[in-house]
Amino acid sequence: MFERFGDLPLHVLVIHLAVVVLPVSALTAIAFAAVPKWRWFLRWPALVFGVGALVCAFVAKKSGDAFVAALPQLRQLVELHRSRGNLLLWLVLAFAVLVAAAFLLLSGPRVPTGGTGARAINSRPLELVVTAAVVVMAVVVIYQTIRTGDAGARAVWGGSLPKK
Repeated sequence: MFERFGDLPLHVLVIHLAVVVLPVSALTAIAFAAVPKWRWFLRWPALVFGVGALVCAFVAKKSGDAFVAALPQLRQLVELHRSRGNLLLWLVLAFAVLVAAAFLLLSGPRVPTGGTGARAINSRPLELVVTAAVVVMAVVVIYQTIRTGDAGARAVWGGSLPKK
């Protein structure tokens, strides 16, 4: 199921989606958590992107496993990329859970011209902890996405582009 899309390896297609969706999800979550005035607008996009990032990471991992199973000679070449991808999946899972918690716990204005809106968290310290956790995990996800992609690119290209 995760091996091919038409005649192309699914992993080659999915990683391009993941490289876009994971950082966009993280940046959306940072804005949602850190800027209370924007929460009315970013609440649902943050949640949708958070879940979407988890789906992308899962499909990227499964399709990568299927790709290596189809071409076992790649196993050693992509080992670093695989281990970083496995870690990335777990980090994105934690990130998605934190975004879902922030979706439920953080509040802001209900409409763009409105006041402060009802507060889901009555404790300012708890609100700060949730906000900080989302921001830190989002930065970690961006960093690990870059590390994972870099390891994959180096495995494929050997650190340089092919000659014309």
